[in-house]
Amino acid sequence: MVRFPSMDDKCAVLHLSRLQLDDLNLDHLTDSKRQQIQQLHLTYNRLLLLPTSVCFLSNLEYLDISSNALTVIPDYIMRLTNLKTVVAKNNLLDESSFPKEFERMQVETLNLSGNRFGEIPVQFLKMTTLQSLSLGGNRLKNIPAEIKNLTSLELLYLGGNLISFIPPEVANLTSLRYLVLCDNRIQSIPPQLNKLHSLLSLSLHNNLLTFLPREILSLVHLQELSLRGNPLVVRFIKDMTYDPPSLMELAGRTIKSQNLPFSSCDLPSNLNHYLNLASECPNPKCAGVYFDSCVRHIKFVDFCGKYRLPLMHYLCSPQCSSPCSSNPQSDAESEDENSVPADRLQRVLLG
Repeated sequence: MVRFPSMDDKCAVLHLSRLQLDDLNLDHLTDSKRQQIQQLHLTYNRLLLLPTSVCFLSNLEYLDISSNALTVIPDYIMRLTNLKTVVAKNNLLDESSFPKEFERMQVETLNLSGNRFGEIPVQFLKMTTLQSLSLGGNRLKNIPAEIKNLTSLELLYLGGNLISFIPPEVANLTSLRYLVLCDNRIQSIPPQLNKLHSLLSLSLHNNLLTFLPREILSLVHLQELSLRGNPLVVRFIKDMTYDPPSLMELAGRTIKSQNLPFSSCDLPSNLNHYLNLASECPNPKCAGVYFDSCVRHIKFVDFCGKYRLPLMHYLCSPQCSSPCSSNPQSDAESEDENSVPADRLQRVLLG
């Protein structure tokens, strides 16, 4: 057991890092002094388990146990009812390391980067008080749809994992300001992310992106967009793909584009539902609609007068006079490119 020097009466922070501790003895502290401690730093020691003595620090709000050899967080951490921040980077923790009741804690910041998580623990996905969740440098392969429950989240750091897909439920995190998804295997960005109106920074570098959804232009508060190390930056992509529409889609297009009158009683319920799914062609010169069959078209949009980013557009047919035309003189393209003021996106990091 290693003891540390006596504390000042006004001390609220206890630094016990780099002392080669494998346990912690607080027996020589009075109860009043234990109650004074609000922050505890136990980084770079030899801890295999969270010392039981820590749980007698009843007013502890900040706990940093990074860079040890922890494999489990025991149940008695639940006694720290005032705990707001838990930092346990660079340990050996995984999705089975936390107690099932951990979801009841009122933690606001949880940083577990550099561990062995293969998935986000279900307990974390029920912690509605979480404002910051960092799980970078783990082994995560997916983001569960239940992430939508973390409605107070302002920072989500999932960089350096094995993630290939972003679920649209991420768009439910309306308080999110910083989203870090760099160094993964992501191939596309869901257009629903345009609902993240509070987003200031979006880190997507070192993924497999070949285009961005045009809806990203709706992120009016976005100040930083990091895209370096993606195929969209290192090669020029301008493809059109088109699957011919089915007979049902052709009939639906005719009904919607020509405003043919019908009532809900005229058609089966499934066809009524189908007609309600029509999407308008974004070309202002076209009055067409589409359902399942559309043209996927990559259009390069000018950001800040310097960077051209590939954005995905959908058109009703190849014959549509595209607002995404490669002709730099097209009126529609000029309108789109000038729609992003230079002061809105402060930093586009491509190189």
